[in-house]
Amino acid sequence: ACQQTSYQVDSMEEAISVLSQGGCAVYPTSTQPALGCIPESSALDLLYSLKGRGRDQPVSLGVSSVEQAREIAYVPKGVDDLLDFFPKGSITVVLDSKSSLDSRLGGDRVALRVVTHEVAVSLIERVGPLTATSANLSGSAPYLDTSKAARSLSTSNISVPYVSGICGGGIPSTLISWQSSTGTPDATGMKVLREGLVEEREVFDWSKNRI
Repeated sequence: ACQQTSYQVDSMEEAISVLSQGGCAVYPTSTQPALGCIPESSALDLLYSLKGRGRDQPVSLGVSSVEQAREIAYVPKGVDDLLDFFPKGSITVVLDSKSSLDSRLGGDRVALRVVTHEVAVSLIERVGPLTATSANLSGSAPYLDTSKAARSLSTSNISVPYVSGICGGGIPSTLISWQSSTGTPDATGMKVLREGLVEEREVFDWSKNRI
């Protein structure tokens, strides 16, 4: 299992160093602080331990752009259109992964969100895709301040670093499952799994207007 040294820092460089070595760090998003780790098994072990999250509950990945998403998953043109149409960061979309991932990332299907907070974009551009799960103990209300979120996840052995930021709060992103065969990448059957910033009705209207 990954070890993480005991310190509490507010530093982009320190967070990048910890993340690159398989540790966890808290970073700001447009809605609430996220607990990030690289999508590798030992890093996920640490993240799930810190959050007290069940292994049967997959987490999403934050990416800095659709181009970065394409390195992980098959992104049909329709998904580009969907993400362009609605406000940036308001949609998390579940897609077919290009290779089988850890089951805690969804295995053959992965939930991806293009982040918009400039700090998150900068961090993920440098480190690569990071988990975008909320930075709180499972079942607890999230903090909006990354420093408080990091403190709430720290233990006597591990002090979780953070990149400073106050998040906007409010409603989370809308989670959409985009059913597509990788052989026919524009065939689709969309399903709203969680209504959030974008209402299910709005997604339905967008889809209807594409036909």
